[in-house]
Amino acid sequence: MFDALIAFAALLALIALRLPIAFAMGLAGFVGFGVLIGWDASLAMVRNVTYETGLHYTLSIVPLFILMGNFVTRAGLSDELYTASNAFLGHRRGGLAMATVVACGGFSAICGSSLATAATMSKVAMPSMRRYGYSDSLAAGSIAAGGTLGILIPPSVILVLYGLMTESDIGKLFMAGILPGIVGVICYMGAVRYTVFRNPESGPPGDRLGWRDRLRALRGVWGVLVLFVLVMGGIYGGVFTPTEAAGVGASGAFLFALFRGTLTWASLRTILRESAETTAMIFSILIGALMFANFINVTGMPSDLTGWINEMELPAYAVIAMIVIVYLLLGCVLESLSMILLTVPVFYPLVLSLDFGTAFDPQSVLIWFGIVVVVVTEISLITPPVGLNVFVLKGVLPELSTRTIFRGVMPFWCADIVRLSLLVGVPAISLYLPGLMGR
Repeated sequence: MFDALIAFAALLALIALRLPIAFAMGLAGFVGFGVLIGWDASLAMVRNVTYETGLHYTLSIVPLFILMGNFVTRAGLSDELYTASNAFLGHRRGGLAMATVVACGGFSAICGSSLATAATMSKVAMPSMRRYGYSDSLAAGSIAAGGTLGILIPPSVILVLYGLMTESDIGKLFMAGILPGIVGVICYMGAVRYTVFRNPESGPPGDRLGWRDRLRALRGVWGVLVLFVLVMGGIYGGVFTPTEAAGVGASGAFLFALFRGTLTWASLRTILRESAETTAMIFSILIGALMFANFINVTGMPSDLTGWINEMELPAYAVIAMIVIVYLLLGCVLESLSMILLTVPVFYPLVLSLDFGTAFDPQSVLIWFGIVVVVVTEISLITPPVGLNVFVLKGVLPELSTRTIFRGVMPFWCADIVRLSLLVGVPAISLYLPGLMGR
């Protein structure tokens, strides 16, 4: 285990020196493997990991869902989601911020990226909230926090990678993310209510629309519903696999953007280039993480950690609480994707060794733990000092100070802690829908 701790320290040092996380993990894994096993074996490990990852059939789901999200963004569905949410909630105090959260949840269901959700909704929602006199902190906080739902509500690239790393059922992981995502939307709306209760001027009410206008606004969201039902309904009904569902979703999003007239040759090239760049970034981080994970496994750290926990005879939920605390601390210095790829290979064997009684089978434990990990990772997206969603918002809205955005997300951060406690204490929230798939 001592070798593994040295490697983690070296990795953090490389990250502090601003070496890209993919290369930092790959370099630490390569050098560590070479020192312990031999340099020829280390070179062979690099070759095999790179080759096998690039040709992994199930990983084709990643670029397809990224492509689907980019087509959806080009089709302008984010505007219509916000319009529909605003029609029902905008007249309430803090209603525009609530509408932003609901629209982020809907957009997440067809986008799968937290950063893309935050960037897109900032352009859609911020002008309206400013027009009605919302405080910058509440407006920015609702967008940054709502954007975090992108990695939980399916389809989610993070859940795909977790499923591959733990050999979990990706379809069940997708279904497991739905109810926690809804709980997240409700908790965020509660955070908005709390904010405007303390400071009514921060979120003045907007215009009230009649039912005719509300129903007219709902017509614009049919594309979102069709895509979501097509992808998730096909997986849930066993019509096609998650990988096939990604292809169907990407094709449907392409046709939707095409028939709406929002797709040109220039925009198509841009979408394909951006999708390729994002995919390359994710695969680079994944390859680096797998190399580092191979080294960690060689050191025996996962088995040593399991043995140490068993000797301490801690209750299973106490161990889960310790793991959650580790994730919260790591979230202050690491971005979400790297954090999951770095830690899951260490923690999931430990979680499988815990005694949860007869309530869980091993597959259910992995699915529940996956949702807990993703929710903790969501929290890291708005946790200082890294908080990637905060810096994405800062990039789109440079006139806002980072301090203002972080101040605005604090009520939502607290709401996330409440949701995390619920998901840890009541696993049925995550496991109810996956349980129905087996019937």
